[in-house]
Amino acid sequence: MDGLFLAAILGVFILFFILIVGALRRYKRCPSDRVLVVYGKVGSTSSEGASTARSSRCIHGGAAFVWPVIQDYAFLDLTPISIEVDLANALSRQNIRVNVPSRFTVGISTEPGIMTNAAERLLGQGRQEIHDLAKDIIFGQLRLVVATMDIEEINNNRDKFLANVASNVEAELKKIGLKLINVNVTDITDESGYIEALGKEAAAKAINDAKRVVAEKNRDGSIGEAIAQQEQRVQVASANATANIGEADALRAERIETAEANARAVEGENTSKIDIAKSDAERRSQEAEATRKAIAAEKVKEAKALEESYQAQKMAEDQRAERDRASKHADVVVPAEIAKLRVEIEAEAEAENIRRRAKGEADAIYAKLEAEARGTYEILSKQAEGFRQLVAAAGENSNDAVMIMIADKLPELVRMQSEAIQNIKIDKVTVWDGNNSGGGDGKTSTANFLSGMYQSVPPLEDMFKMAGMQLPKYLKGEQLKDENDDVQEGSVEE
Repeated sequence: MDGLFLAAILGVFILFFILIVGALRRYKRCPSDRVLVVYGKVGSTSSEGASTARSSRCIHGGAAFVWPVIQDYAFLDLTPISIEVDLANALSRQNIRVNVPSRFTVGISTEPGIMTNAAERLLGQGRQEIHDLAKDIIFGQLRLVVATMDIEEINNNRDKFLANVASNVEAELKKIGLKLINVNVTDITDESGYIEALGKEAAAKAINDAKRVVAEKNRDGSIGEAIAQQEQRVQVASANATANIGEADALRAERIETAEANARAVEGENTSKIDIAKSDAERRSQEAEATRKAIAAEKVKEAKALEESYQAQKMAEDQRAERDRASKHADVVVPAEIAKLRVEIEAEAEAENIRRRAKGEADAIYAKLEAEARGTYEILSKQAEGFRQLVAAAGENSNDAVMIMIADKLPELVRMQSEAIQNIKIDKVTVWDGNNSGGGDGKTSTANFLSGMYQSVPPLEDMFKMAGMQLPKYLKGEQLKDENDDVQEGSVEE
């Protein structure tokens, strides 16, 4: 007895140990570089009053108990995937084909709603399959962004181009549970050499600006040199004048001639300086006019570029709004239409079941009526066959056959006639009967009362006439009457 008790305790302990080990083995921890996906019967979500079964439950950075039999689990790898996209011959808004080599880095998102998308669409897929799927999506969105922008905008405003690419690509990747981590676009080229021509134009503009700056510096140097020479000549002339004045008394005539010569020299120099100044002023005016025209042309071109950029941005926003509208339509209207179709299909199935039940009931009624009709037909057929045999037995005489049938039913007819008055209830009958109260036929009043009551029953002859037949004479008493007449006549003759 003690041995059995110890064995039972040991068995319970072993069972309890196995249950604990099994429970610990079903408790799954999620590493930081993975997403734990528990699928199977994981509960339901309520939306707008309707309860919908959840497809899976995603856990990142935690742990969960996975119930055996009704649940199972799998992991999604969060390691980034590098995708090289060599987009070639993409058509821009100016109908110029460009080549956009780029590299994208994507990975599975850890946001709650996007993780559910990844669990529904990427669970069980390998890294290469996810790489190919993301590459196809990136190719399409990159072509779409290039088609909405000009080459100048793509080449000059790289930040806007990368922002548009990241916005479009990330919105599409979220639908399958991926997240855009990085975008890197290398040199952009085109088949027609338009981008190279833009580079040459920019280089030429830079060279011309440098030449203009050098010319301005040379001009400033020439003006400074002329001013220095002028000051030098003025100072020399002033010194010469002072020397000549000191020698005026001695060489007055010479000084006068010298002064006049110097004055003429100074006048010629001043005239030449005036001409130089006028030439410089004209040159500066022409350079200023050329600079003004160049600046105005640049401003007009920049304004036109901004206008086209705003138009492209407006078109991109319209397309993004259309895409968001299509996404909302797919998220709201399509499930509603599916629910509507499901209700219609269920209604049609219920109507089809009702029609089938009604058809089954109609078939059953038809089969029952057909069986009853066949039974009635068999009864009437057998009766007709019996009538034919009865007529044949009567020597093919239908009247005799009828007589045979009446003779067969006569006891029943008599019984029915006698039963017509058997249930009459008479609570009280008082009879004052006398010998002469019945009349001259020798019957009493009581006898007359009973005879009249019985005569109120329809006679057999009247019943036969209503049926279109004649009662046989031997039933009416005519034969007996004739025999009595014959007997009486015989007696008279005797």
